[in-house]
Amino acid sequence: MNMNTLERATRPALQRVALLQRARCFTTTSRAYSEDGDLPLSGVRVLELGQLIAGPFAGQLLGQFGAEIIKVEPPTTGDPLRVWRELDVDGTSPWFRSIARNKKSIAIDLKRPEGRDLIKQLAIKSDVILENFKPGTLEKWGLGPVDLHPHNPSLIFTRVSGYGQTGPWAPRPGYASVCEAESGFRYINGFPTDSLNKGDTGLAGPPVRPNISLGDSVAGLHAAFGTVLSLLARQRGSLTGRTVDVSIAESMLNLMEGIIPEFDRKGKIRGPSGSSVTGIVPTNAYPCLSSPPSPPSTPGTPAYVVIGANGDSIYTRMMTAIGRPDLTGPSYQSNQERVERQSEIELAIIEWTSRRTVDEVELVMRQAGVPVGRVNSVKEIVEGEQTTARGAIREVKVPSANGEGEGWTVKMQATFPMLDGVDPQPKWAGPSLGQHTEEVLINDLGLTKYAVTKLKEQGIVA
Repeated sequence: MNMNTLERATRPALQRVALLQRARCFTTTSRAYSEDGDLPLSGVRVLELGQLIAGPFAGQLLGQFGAEIIKVEPPTTGDPLRVWRELDVDGTSPWFRSIARNKKSIAIDLKRPEGRDLIKQLAIKSDVILENFKPGTLEKWGLGPVDLHPHNPSLIFTRVSGYGQTGPWAPRPGYASVCEAESGFRYINGFPTDSLNKGDTGLAGPPVRPNISLGDSVAGLHAAFGTVLSLLARQRGSLTGRTVDVSIAESMLNLMEGIIPEFDRKGKIRGPSGSSVTGIVPTNAYPCLSSPPSPPSTPGTPAYVVIGANGDSIYTRMMTAIGRPDLTGPSYQSNQERVERQSEIELAIIEWTSRRTVDEVELVMRQAGVPVGRVNSVKEIVEGEQTTARGAIREVKVPSANGEGEGWTVKMQATFPMLDGVDPQPKWAGPSLGQHTEEVLINDLGLTKYAVTKLKEQGIVA
């Protein structure tokens, strides 16, 4: 038997040994991490190749619970999100500082063969590759599952794209705004052609979008969830690396509740419903008098509260509290009956709230045991008593780039969901571009400092 034949014959056994060694390393690393709160993903290494929001948000979530996130960025520009929206004193977006929290930044040029070879070496020593490139990009670079699984059979590929890795739309660029529209999400957001309808007519004007990239974040949540499921399957003995195929459009479709079965069984096409929701009455945003110059509103600015009184007993308490017991009783007892009388009910509530301030409405509703909340801006959120009591906003240190001075701090969301024994404080803010390149290449790949210096001189890494 020649050496090539021997290598082919023994490769499966060697791969199984390597996988078992990785499992033992995972257990050992997890124990070592227990001093930091026994983070549930301790010992898991994620190679984050994605940019902007969807993939990096998944990386943020995984990193918050202990995974080592090695973020790969282009050497010259870095992740474009570094310079999106507001910029801090060093020219970096505070948003990037948040979404790249707890990550290591290495700058490698993936367009160069030498850079891709470094990524391949890192992938062999990783548990997960997380990417949100256009489908086929990794394959073009020789970094797809077919290329890497022979070297690391248990490697998980978490792939986020607009429409998934397969199907006729797979090659299309996947922007969250477009995918939100294609999924049907945008169609149900806005105001209907008939303001008193039950949400089953078309849009009166363009749809209203939330002022965030919702589709990207929802896809990131699905990607993080799928990654954890695959890690769990591997821990239970699966020796084959899985592909987590996340579509932004399908992630938004997953939020669409009963819209599809209602259409199938009843032929209903749900449309927009303004600030209410189809088929549930009453739950809406109601106008109040402008408040004095204190939170949550400023003089001359309309103030709103959201009241959710769609529970049968809650509804009766609310209508009694606002002096409209005439709108209670058998004809208003259940949600189905209230839906038939939605316009009458809504007009009665609006008449009452519009003659009172937010504080006055909140006081009456809370005394009656009715769910109510003011429509807060970010200022009220950051300063809110519940947010403060829960530690939901954390202040994270950002060191000065040149090492001079004390740097500054940036506020960001804590770690959610909150788990017993897991510190919700981010370990560090998003790093400077290439801050960990030398550390990772030397410590993890065994390169010498001289070799790293030569790679920097050639522009392959930074």
